[in-house]
Amino acid sequence: MSDRLAARSASRLAGGPGSRLGDGAAAVALLVAFALPVGRLDGAAVGWLERPLLLASGLVALAAALVLGLRRPHGGPAALLAALAVILGALGPLTAVGGTLETGSVSPGLWVYLAGLGWLAWRALELLSEQRPASRLLARAQGLVVPLLFGLWLLYLWQLLTIGFAVPKVLLPAPSDIWSVAAASTGTLWADFRQTFLKAVLAGFALGSASGFAVALLIDRVPFLQRGLLPLGSLAGAIPIVGIAPIMVMWFGFDWPSKAAVIVVMTFFPMLINTMAGLAASDRIVGDLMRSYGASYRQTLVKLRLPAALPFVFNALKINSTLALIGAIVAEFFGTPIVGMGFRISTEVGRLNVEMVWATIAVAAVSGSLFYGALALVERMLTFWHPSYRKGGT
Repeated sequence: MSDRLAARSASRLAGGPGSRLGDGAAAVALLVAFALPVGRLDGAAVGWLERPLLLASGLVALAAALVLGLRRPHGGPAALLAALAVILGALGPLTAVGGTLETGSVSPGLWVYLAGLGWLAWRALELLSEQRPASRLLARAQGLVVPLLFGLWLLYLWQLLTIGFAVPKVLLPAPSDIWSVAAASTGTLWADFRQTFLKAVLAGFALGSASGFAVALLIDRVPFLQRGLLPLGSLAGAIPIVGIAPIMVMWFGFDWPSKAAVIVVMTFFPMLINTMAGLAASDRIVGDLMRSYGASYRQTLVKLRLPAALPFVFNALKINSTLALIGAIVAEFFGTPIVGMGFRISTEVGRLNVEMVWATIAVAAVSGSLFYGALALVERMLTFWHPSYRKGGT
């Protein structure tokens, strides 16, 4: 019943005066854009009628804005209509700016058009996020499609803005240039990924998280150690990377073990604190009941306290997944063999090869996101009983 009421309220909100006004403004922006030139070619202004593909994509976006503003469809058809209109409406400017028009000569007509198309993109994401799929598979697909479309829209704007305003590649290259360099340098990027992520990040992440977890269990078993080890753990967590990275390079050499050592120092304290908080979060009444039946410390720990601490442990693991990648890349700035993501970024910046720098950043971002997503998936499988995964949070 509550799900139906929530769906109705969301549907009313989607059809409210704010959405109607936005759809009308988008339609007006598209109509105004058709009256303005889109750019220049060979010194002459280029209009919409001279670019059939651009005009066709604009008419599709205009028709979608009018349908959404006048007929107010709701549910899946509206979301599909808005998403399809955005995709088709984006093809024309992409081919015009990246192909026939002169770089940096884009006129206000195209920017006004993008403003109207941007509202349609917003409406598409809004309508897609409001859907309540019947199956879990569709719900999970929806959770991936919405952020994926949002990310693609940001890349689309990045591409058009950098080319349309002729932004120098040294300042900000276009995504197409970054992709070209990445496709031509797959061997180099793979070697850097293997050195930084597969060796340093995974080893340091495993050692740091495991040691923090083990010390948390030790402190829980021997309480007086909390006074001595916790201050040391907080001290280790407060040490900056730029302070310990050169020392670790001196101790463990220039290869990946020194980077793994930096990661161990960075990931130890988050796991220690979160595990201790999780062990203390178990139900005391249930613990007293288990002890009244003669349960030992080990039985209480395994059957009650560790399961209750799992959300806290996975929270620490997800935090450490990002800290590990950052720590490895920064540590490579202070000494590494001629391979690694940090080494690649520092050297290519010196050569002003910014496309390669962004390609390395993209590989790091994708690998870090996949690592975080894998941990979140395992967390969902092991902590499905947690209230945060129930409908409505109850």
